[in-house]
Amino acid sequence: MNGYVKISFGLFGQVEKIGIKPDGNTFIGLLCGCTHAGLVDKGRQYFNSMDRVFSLIPTVEHYGCMVDLLGRAGLLDEAHQMIRNMPMEANAIVWEALLGACRIHRDTQLAELVLKQLIELEPWNTGNYVLLSNIYSNNLKWDEAAKIRLSMNEKGIQIPPGCSWIEVDGIVHEFLVGDRYHPLSEKIYAKLDELIKKMEVACYIPTTDYVLFDIEEEEKEHFLGCHSEKLAIAFGLIRTPPTTVIRVVKNLRVCGDCHMAIKLISNITGREIIVRDYNRFHCFSEGSCSCNDYW
Repeated sequence: MNGYVKISFGLFGQVEKIGIKPDGNTFIGLLCGCTHAGLVDKGRQYFNSMDRVFSLIPTVEHYGCMVDLLGRAGLLDEAHQMIRNMPMEANAIVWEALLGACRIHRDTQLAELVLKQLIELEPWNTGNYVLLSNIYSNNLKWDEAAKIRLSMNEKGIQIPPGCSWIEVDGIVHEFLVGDRYHPLSEKIYAKLDELIKKMEVACYIPTTDYVLFDIEEEEKEHFLGCHSEKLAIAFGLIRTPPTTVIRVVKNLRVCGDCHMAIKLISNITGREIIVRDYNRFHCFSEGSCSCNDYW
């Protein structure tokens, strides 16, 4: 979760040496580590060793980890085949892992098939509809994306807004996308403008694919600059001493553009920035992230 995959592998090796038998939870940790580091062959090795070496029967959670690992690595057909060959029925978590991979690799056709399965299992889960809408938008299929949003409205399904929190001096401050309600709003946006100018010198170009509206590029860049985690980080830079680690929590997955921007901000400011999104911890320092750009 924190990106220290090699350390987890080393600890597992020590556990084996001293004769402690690993359990199913041990392998979930190992497989998750492989997933976030993109280590497909290593993941296959651990998964296969469960039954062959340690006499452990993989559960639906272990299969879900493997589907996530294969899907993120772009092996969508293999991931889908693994679901079809599972000795038990795949649950929503397994299908969501494959749907997330479809979003990463923009496989609209498979995503539609997966979404049908998810709607049967979780008809009121907003994340499933949002992912498919995002896939359509990334492929410039604005009409299809609009139909998904319309279907959600007709069913009364609402999308939770992106929200980030940061604690300073014992007070938790909340930020929404485009938020201008904070008392220090002017200073926050001034700090963001200052950072953007410095990032542009470092060849930063906003990745407008992550703004999922059929609008002009200039407007898209504006939306990206107002994402809640960027506002929270700018506030943290204003209100904390230069040596303080900035810690932000977000309710959604950090988008690719924000991830790139925060790496640059950590390098420009010399700050360590930790962002906990709904998926994992991201520890930014000196222009890099503990996830190695794989999350």
